[in-house]
Amino acid sequence: MIQNQPFELTTRGKNDLEKEIKELREVTRIENIKALQDARAQGDLSENADYDAARDAQGKINARITRIEAILKNYVIITKDKSGLIGTGSTVEVKFSDADESEKYRIMGPLQTDPLSGKISNKSPLGKALIGKKAGQNVEYKSETGQEFKAEIIEVK
Repeated sequence: MIQNQPFELTTRGKNDLEKEIKELREVTRIENIKALQDARAQGDLSENADYDAARDAQGKINARITRIEAILKNYVIITKDKSGLIGTGSTVEVKFSDADESEKYRIMGPLQTDPLSGKISNKSPLGKALIGKKAGQNVEYKSETGQEFKAEIIEVK
């Protein structure tokens, strides 16, 4: 994936990637090399499932290292906006018109999203609708499936 704009990361997200790449280089890759050596020692590689699995894992490890290196070469740290307007890094409480209770979301860059834990992308339909707004405003947006939603912004942190 070629990206002209920098990857948006929180400080924690950057630190997590640095830890992950260190683990991949210093532990996972070494374990994989040992698995490859053990599989080669078994003899015939043409029908060696352990060897095939270790080679597949090696490709995935190397691809992930390359991806993290690219991210760490081109990133910006998300800074919180003190204006009260929603931006990347904001935590937003919204109440959807068809719901009884409000929900909280943290607006993140696309690399750090986890919708199940309330971290949504600033590039998602809801994220785009919220960016630049403030508490007390209403937003309308259309989901990726075409469903329309309306929500009131309760609080911005």
